[in-house]
Amino acid sequence: METKEFKAESKRLLDLMINSIYTHKEIFLRELISNASDAIDKLYYHSLSGEVSGLSRDDFSINIALDKENRTITITDNGCGMTKDELEANLGTIAKSGSLDFKQTQEKNDDIDIIGQFGVGFYSAFMVSDCVTVTSRAFGSDEAWQWQSHGAEGYTLEPAQMEGHGTRIVLSLKESSEEENYDEFLQDYRITGLVKQYSDYIRYPIRMAVERSRIKEGTGTEDKPAEYETYTEVETLNSMVPIWRKQKSEVTDEDYNNFYKEKFFDYEDPLKVIRTSTEGAATYDALLFIPSRAPLNYYSKDYEKGLQLYASGVLIMQRCADLLPDCFSFVRGLVDSQDLSLNISREMLQHDRQLKVIAGRLEKKIKSELLSMLKNDRETYDKFFKAFGLQLKYGLYSGYGQNKELLQDLVLFYSSSEKKLVSLEEYVSRMKEDQKYIYYVCGESVNRIDHLPQIELLKDKGYEVLYLTDEIDEFALKMLYTYADKEFRSASDSDLGLETEEEKEEAKKQAEENKPLLDFLKDSLEGKVSAVRLSQKLKSHPVCLSSDGPLSIEMEKVLNSLPAAEEKVKAERVLEINAGHPVFGKLQALYADPSKQDRVKAYAGLLYNQALLIEGLPIEDPVAFSNSICELMQE
Repeated sequence: METKEFKAESKRLLDLMINSIYTHKEIFLRELISNASDAIDKLYYHSLSGEVSGLSRDDFSINIALDKENRTITITDNGCGMTKDELEANLGTIAKSGSLDFKQTQEKNDDIDIIGQFGVGFYSAFMVSDCVTVTSRAFGSDEAWQWQSHGAEGYTLEPAQMEGHGTRIVLSLKESSEEENYDEFLQDYRITGLVKQYSDYIRYPIRMAVERSRIKEGTGTEDKPAEYETYTEVETLNSMVPIWRKQKSEVTDEDYNNFYKEKFFDYEDPLKVIRTSTEGAATYDALLFIPSRAPLNYYSKDYEKGLQLYASGVLIMQRCADLLPDCFSFVRGLVDSQDLSLNISREMLQHDRQLKVIAGRLEKKIKSELLSMLKNDRETYDKFFKAFGLQLKYGLYSGYGQNKELLQDLVLFYSSSEKKLVSLEEYVSRMKEDQKYIYYVCGESVNRIDHLPQIELLKDKGYEVLYLTDEIDEFALKMLYTYADKEFRSASDSDLGLETEEEKEEAKKQAEENKPLLDFLKDSLEGKVSAVRLSQKLKSHPVCLSSDGPLSIEMEKVLNSLPAAEEKVKAERVLEINAGHPVFGKLQALYADPSKQDRVKAYAGLLYNQALLIEGLPIEDPVAFSNSICELMQE
């Protein structure tokens, strides 16, 4: 029999497809099942259009048979089948797709859906087979034809015998080696698992005879111990109807929860289920879940974001990262689209406009659902924010604030007046009429922040202060800069916008009168601070530390704690002294006596170290600080 060469293609191209295009050899089963589903779809379409009669959806099926002795896998469908010319055209030309031609010539019909768009998927069979035999009989034809190939050398085509219409593909598996185990594809459990993983939602039953074990009749009694026998039973391996395509009225909360826990290996119910579908520029169904807790590796480099991506119920990508922005990487779920553009194989997805449209719509949907939870189910949202709030804040900071509009209404911070987490919208709604800024202060914990001297005046005047306890918080607010046209202002800033013009003039006059003393204190600290100023924010406390410039003291601590911080950064520190505190009066009296200015210098160091401790910063010389206190106690 004459062996024909593949048309217009070379051995190198086929080798490339077999060895390079697909990541996993197991994909062959998905591709062949999808092709079988396409063949059935075509015939079913013709039955709907009236071109053929006497067929219903219940008549169709895909069957798999394993022959361990002869090392073959057989996949049979009762779809439209192929004529001799179609076999040669579709299988004799690499990358020729009858499905694509069919799809392009038919009008859109909701009851028909062709999965495959390229014929390359068929050749994935050669990844596991050294011989592929295709026997096909077209619907309405009396002839059957057999196509056979051992790979790139070419193929043969000859008449054959076949009952009924459809296509039968027989794969003769390669022998196993130390590197590759092909025997696994002859095991019932392996085939069952692959169908469940990749083709569970093919809408025609996929059937296979499966070996089972049972207690032999007449055994398992008191008189006779149990004996087991094996038997074969034909089972339907796929569920056929995905949960996201069922009517919402048909699915319960328990159904969604069970699906989530089984699909994504979680033992807790999700906090939120989001189901959405659209038609038009991008037609898709999406089923998304917001987990109730973060995975153990969520904030590590090992965590992989992404949604499962299906094309008409066939899994084509386990994690499609492009469907989720990093700030929403905690979302789990799937997207099923009928018209994704596939390049070469179902594993290689074109990053085209369509995918971006889907991602954009999902982003908006996730935000709207979170906002709804925030406003209508605050207890659940607080639980969500405890698990994933840090990711939202990182999202604000990353990209130089490009996600500001997306995330600014979703972040929460602890409030000094509410004693709980509040949103920026809630904060602004309570602002006093004369309040210019949204005030915040940073620290290690709420309790520690609550005793900081720099917020004493703000609290005394009844202003609400946001307590920032996460390292990323201040960086995120710097990127936001404003919210509802209100600027963020740190409580450590030298100007809190609280003074009247008269008070400013009085403070300026007082600073000028004490300039020699303040300059002396600055010089005494030998470059540790860029300035020493009289503070207008302190009430009962004598001293605090603030900073000038864009880098705050809290940001300095965070940046210097990073493992990659080779060179330490330092904020422009400012020592602020309470002009109304007795300590300042003592400094004035000592400075007025030239013989006691050495003591002023010692007190300057003492006050600076005191301010460092308040800020949670290390003292440069603890021994000297201890000696200074001892000397003070002996006076």
